[in-house]
Amino acid sequence: MKVGFDNDMYLKSQSEQIRERIKKFGGKLYLEFGGKLFDDYHASRVLPGFMPDSKIRMLMEFGPDAEAIIVINAEDIVKKKIRKDFSVGYDMEVLRLVDMFTDRGIAVSGLVITHFNGQSEAEAFQKKAESEGLKVYRHYLIDGYPSNVDLIASDDGYGKNDFVVTTKPLVIVTAPGPGSGKMAVCLSQLYHEKKRGVEAGYAKFETFPVWNLPLKHPVNIAYEAATVDLGDVNMIDPYHLEAYEKTTVNYNRDIEIFPVVNAILEGVLGESPYKSPTDMGVNMAGNCIVDDEIVRKAANYEIIRRYYATLRDRREGRATPETLLKAEIYMKNAGITPEYRPTVATVRKLMNETVRPIVAAELDDGRIVTGKATPLTTASSSLLLNMLKEIAGIDDSITLISKEVIESVQRLKVDNLGYKNPRLHLDEMLVALSIIARNDKNAEKAFAMLPNLRGCDVHSSVILSAVDESTYKKLGMNTSSEPEHQTKCLFHESF
Repeated sequence: MKVGFDNDMYLKSQSEQIRERIKKFGGKLYLEFGGKLFDDYHASRVLPGFMPDSKIRMLMEFGPDAEAIIVINAEDIVKKKIRKDFSVGYDMEVLRLVDMFTDRGIAVSGLVITHFNGQSEAEAFQKKAESEGLKVYRHYLIDGYPSNVDLIASDDGYGKNDFVVTTKPLVIVTAPGPGSGKMAVCLSQLYHEKKRGVEAGYAKFETFPVWNLPLKHPVNIAYEAATVDLGDVNMIDPYHLEAYEKTTVNYNRDIEIFPVVNAILEGVLGESPYKSPTDMGVNMAGNCIVDDEIVRKAANYEIIRRYYATLRDRREGRATPETLLKAEIYMKNAGITPEYRPTVATVRKLMNETVRPIVAAELDDGRIVTGKATPLTTASSSLLLNMLKEIAGIDDSITLISKEVIESVQRLKVDNLGYKNPRLHLDEMLVALSIIARNDKNAEKAFAMLPNLRGCDVHSSVILSAVDESTYKKLGMNTSSEPEHQTKCLFHESF
């Protein structure tokens, strides 16, 4: 994978920036984390070289000086809200976050249930978490929030919330997803800390939009495309421009709420330390881009993938025509069409020549490899075998997995496990290849090339099966598809 982002520089400069902010506030900082703290695959796609676990690796550098608070909205528990990329409920994602922090040596001070109003589902979640030995706190609805500043910054506002006892210089405040109430938790903690005579401050960590990239840079447009269902819009920060005569980028929600947040900070601390929403941020990602051309290309690819994701959501009734129109506008703003990605152009051309499902992938050096569905394998399995042979320099005439081996697996699938589709999916093909590689030099050579697939761009003529889509993701490959199913059936199996 071609690298456009220096991950080591990022880890160093980001941790230094946070340490400076801790010092600014007398030795204690509540740091609100927006976006994904773990598994940030969007960032790794648009900033090639950014590792999905970069943020948590950076926080691990603080060692015993850091602890975490995890926030969940009671209404998200009631609605059984799901984190889409993992298909995990927000309630279970909270527990996963606890495990991931604990495994990395960062203590979790507690879980905060916001917007608590006696919801039975929230009470049940609290009992479950407490049975696992976790401390759970409740934050309540405040009349007139967020505009009624006098009430908010009082004993009848934030004062009614449970206080989470923290002892470390850095307190990370994160959540399973947006709208959980992370900022309110930070400000509530500041209110209680001040009452206890403890000096503390607040800052915000948002990777996107990147404040020191141009408004219409593909990386920032890709962020809008990724949040098309939330309605986030990138804007020039007018407060920063007025205060410093410097153009920076933020998004509409932070800009619109800034006067209120600023007033709350004044009510809580007596004086706000910030003149703009950009001031609140500590993100250093923009300073770690080392090849803008590579990053722009990757971000443009992501804009198109997001367009295809919206097309699919529209096809399956999960997106409105207005949402799809926005996705199209983002492509226009970036000055691209779907055919900007060679994989899309290749698949669309081949779709005119065959009715069989087709998948195309772009290798790191620009070579395009294709795969078609056969009676033995899915189009994705054919593609991956072709890619491994191409990268390894194995002649196309060489068979890596014999017909007899594939048919044996097919008998297991159909005759014993009850699958209707006999073709080998990606995971099944890779298992077969790994076994054959023990005794076959070509298979061994091909299997060794798997790490080289990371970052490759893939496009399919039909919606990928769930199992193939999941395997692509595990391999670090970036996928999209035309918004059509392989068959005209109303029910589509995921295997």
